[in-house]
Amino acid sequence: MRSVQVGRLEGPAGVEVVQAPEPTAGPGQALVEVHALGVSWPDLLQTRGEYQLRPDPPFQLGVDFAGVVREAPDGSGVAPGDRVACCLPYGGGADLVAVPVDAVLPLPGPVGFVPAAALPMNYLTAQFALGTRAQLRAGETVLVHGAAGGVGTACLQVARGLGARTVAVVSTPEKADFARSLGADHAVLVDGFLGAVRELTGGTGVDVVVDVVGGDRMTDSLRSLAPLGRLLVVGFTAGRIPEVRVNRLLLNNIDVRGVGWGAYALVRPGFMREQWDALLPMLASGVVDPPVGTTYPLEEVSRALTDLEQRRVLGKTVLTLRGEHRPAPQPA
Repeated sequence: MRSVQVGRLEGPAGVEVVQAPEPTAGPGQALVEVHALGVSWPDLLQTRGEYQLRPDPPFQLGVDFAGVVREAPDGSGVAPGDRVACCLPYGGGADLVAVPVDAVLPLPGPVGFVPAAALPMNYLTAQFALGTRAQLRAGETVLVHGAAGGVGTACLQVARGLGARTVAVVSTPEKADFARSLGADHAVLVDGFLGAVRELTGGTGVDVVVDVVGGDRMTDSLRSLAPLGRLLVVGFTAGRIPEVRVNRLLLNNIDVRGVGWGAYALVRPGFMREQWDALLPMLASGVVDPPVGTTYPLEEVSRALTDLEQRRVLGKTVLTLRGEHRPAPQPA
């Protein structure tokens, strides 16, 4: 079978598709024939050895994917022929993957494999961030940094599904239009976002900030919070990990909360399925509709990772293993 292998920790250049033996299912595992494989920021960081989880090369890349169950243990809740989405810390990038049954999620009939591969990590992260960590309530306002990326777009849609008002913060007018097309109530450019947010909220501020970017916007993000507001630290795509002056938390009665979805969900049997079940009504209603920007055949995985690294994508990039791929327009 084909396997996406990180042979050297050199970023996309160290990734190649090789031939490998098919896996066998261990206890509590299902075998899934992969039809579509998502490309995510953790994938990119793992190719450099910069993610929290640092497997030694060579290792098989791939966090979220979708396909068909070939083999499953009795009583697992899935059966051969079932269409599923899956999520692993890494290792999903192959024609056939052995997956713990807790990470095998039933796929509603109308959802195709390509959009399904854009669902697991991004939308389960968003649901955990907003539902579990922020305890978001209907009627509150959520600001999302990096709102045109994979986790950002998921947070916009899940926040809307939870009854919140959303403000997308993006880097270009094209990305602002993209965020609005996904249901963002407002979209503002990152330069001067604090003033724009104050104007949009009548000076009150937002209830929740979702920050997947980090870098030098932390202070203005804290300033944009209303009293009892919560800033969610989800990632650091800007590269630099910011520091927080904790006196700001005290003076304004605000919180900074870490969002480590994988570290929490992957060690709690049944938790991922509970999250998935909470997302299914949003999928059925159309509030959650994962935007797929570009699809590539599996053999172009290095190109897909490079596009992500150079921020040339909107929404999610997906690699296809058993279907058509379609290039999509890239942002300016």
